[in-house]
Amino acid sequence: MNHRPESEKLFNQAKAMIPGGVSSPVRAFSAVGGTPVFMKRGKGSFIYDVDGNEYIDFVGSWGPMILGHARPEVIASVNQAVANSSSFGTPTLNEVLLAAEIIARVEPVERVRFVSSGTEAVMTAVRLARAATNRKIIVKFAGCYHGHTDSLLVQAGSGVATLGLPNSPGVTPGAVADTLVIAYNDLAALENLFTTRGNEIAAVITEAVPANMGVVPGLNSFNKSISQLCKKYGSLFILDEVMTGFRISRGGWWEANKSEGWSPDIFTFGKVIGGGFPLAALGGRVEVMNLLAPIGPVYQAGTLSGNPVASAAGLATLKLCDHDLYRRLDEYADQVGNGISQLFAKFGIDHQYQQEGNLFSFFFTPDPVRNFDDAKKQKSEFFAKFFHGALDAGIYLPPSAFEAWFVNGAMDNSVIDQVLTK
Repeated sequence: MNHRPESEKLFNQAKAMIPGGVSSPVRAFSAVGGTPVFMKRGKGSFIYDVDGNEYIDFVGSWGPMILGHARPEVIASVNQAVANSSSFGTPTLNEVLLAAEIIARVEPVERVRFVSSGTEAVMTAVRLARAATNRKIIVKFAGCYHGHTDSLLVQAGSGVATLGLPNSPGVTPGAVADTLVIAYNDLAALENLFTTRGNEIAAVITEAVPANMGVVPGLNSFNKSISQLCKKYGSLFILDEVMTGFRISRGGWWEANKSEGWSPDIFTFGKVIGGGFPLAALGGRVEVMNLLAPIGPVYQAGTLSGNPVASAAGLATLKLCDHDLYRRLDEYADQVGNGISQLFAKFGIDHQYQQEGNLFSFFFTPDPVRNFDDAKKQKSEFFAKFFHGALDAGIYLPPSAFEAWFVNGAMDNSVIDQVLTK
């Protein structure tokens, strides 16, 4: 068992100055119990805490560390950029080069606007969709997370598609009054909603693959059906690829599934495109994106948007994300996921192993998980025991049963063997 007295000491200090002792809630270990681990450094597939303990990392900063930690080429690009200054508040070359890389990878994206977080990207995408359609209603799916913007911090009402209710104190009923929530994978409910209110719907937003209730793949080309309904009724389709963008494939989830023959109107990106730095973006067709100021009337601004250091990190990361990397990531995810699933089965543990591309997670339930209600039926206390057993064995997992696992390109068969034999 790893001992972590320095983490305990730091957590106690942090709680006296930072609400809950953390800067993002899931880090507090509330869902699994115990004391959060304070990390000090990372190298490749491993991270090291302030007590010197080593862990195989399956969080990867929640996705951005797709190459592994401290990749030399990324560090070199960051050092070169920061040596010139950490910020200018002006246009810089790096954001132009990164925009070109994104546009080259994702065919429907003709224009890109950089922001500093996925929340900001989604907030802007929603505003843009409402302006483009001159409509108010936004439709989202229960269990899909799109950042903490007020209008999307919403839970389902008592009916199939009722007005949402605030999911956090401080969010007013008015802020979510134009947000409708329905169950994920429920195409009939979405069709009924469009039939009754289609001329009011500005946009439907979904994660390309929901990964914030655990990994829940869409059924029967669900995203394609969303796109078709949006086109039929003149609504926009916002595909949230903050998590999956450039993680599932070279061009993200959409590129891996483009053979279905549809495309969203607006993408949101984050995580990988910043290479571990605060950077996100939205992108889409010219006629939609050019509604943004200074060309159009939709206002959005940010002092650190397109930051040159973050752009350098993102560009260096993307240039190393080639087809071979994605092939290896898929292989690693399959080996780890299937290997652990087989161990659970060996010991008679009811579970569901669910994956899409190289994203995967486990649900401690005997039944397949197709939506958020299904996910909430799992025995989360089983995951807490599993999490701490893994942590004590030197494996760092997402500290919640409702999160995806992330592999990285620095892994190899020896690392995976360690995971499956610890």
